[in-house]
Parts: sequence; structure tokens; C-alpha cells
Amino acid sequence: MTTDVSLDAPRSPYARSKRGINWEKWGWIYMRVSGVALVALIFGHLFVNLFLGDGVSQIDFAFVAGKLSDPFWQWYDFFLLWLALIHGTNGMRTIINDYVATASVRRILQGALLSSTVVLLVLGTLVIFTFDPCPAGADPELVASFCAEIL
Repeated sequence: MTTDVSLDAPRSPYARSKRGINWEKWGWIYMRVSGVALVALIFGHLFVNLFLGDGVSQIDFAFVAGKLSDPFWQWYDFFLLWLALIHGTNGMRTIINDYVATASVRRILQGALLSSTVVLLVLGTLVIFTFDPCPAGADPELVASFCAEIL
């Protein structure tokens, strides 16, 4: 006599699938790896912005413009943006899956979460890589004071 589970029994949504990619496992791994990377990136960001130089009083438009003109800081901020947003989105997705019982509401919330994340990633990436504090041909009265020397 065997104790096999009936094939007609409802399948749990948390049961392991024998086919395809296990997205929950990869999401779990991503959260751990990105969490460690984010700790290092955030503390580096805070150290450079708050402890080096004149501290918090140095942070103004010129400071940010200077950082965003350096490719190192562009890529640093790019990785910080992408890791943090995807990390937070994955956490919110988990909360939605855990606490929203209705499938249609869950799909709406996950769709809103996905679309807002994509918009923020695209806009943030554009700002990081296309930011120009002194656009060519701009009215000198409308740009930062340090641009007057360049224009």
C-alpha cells in the first residue's frame, strides 16, 4: 500500500515546478547579493558626500554636476539606482504576493509596480548619463553661475 498523493488534489501555488526557471529562488538570491552590494555602495556614497571635503555643506548643484560629469560616478550612481530600485521592487512584489488575496487586484498592483519601476529606471538612467549643467547655446541668466565662464 502506497501513500501517493492523488493527482486530482489541488496544487499549491508554492509547490516546486519541475519545469522552467525557478523565479522565486533567483529572486531570493538576488535579494541577498544586491543587499550586500547596496550596503557597500550606500556607505561609499555617504562617505564621499558627507565625510570627505566640507561635509554636507559642500552638496549643491555644482557638486552634483561635477560628480555626474565623471564617468566613474555615473556608473556608480547607475548601479546604485538599478540595484536599489530592483531590490525594492522585488520586496514590494513579495509583499503583494503575501498579502493580496484577490488574483485580479494582485495583477493590477504588480502591473502598477512594474510600470512605475520601468519609468523610474529609464528616467533615472537618462538623467545620470545625459545630465549637462551647461547646455550649449543656453541663456546665461537661466543656467548655473559657474556656466557663465564656459558659455
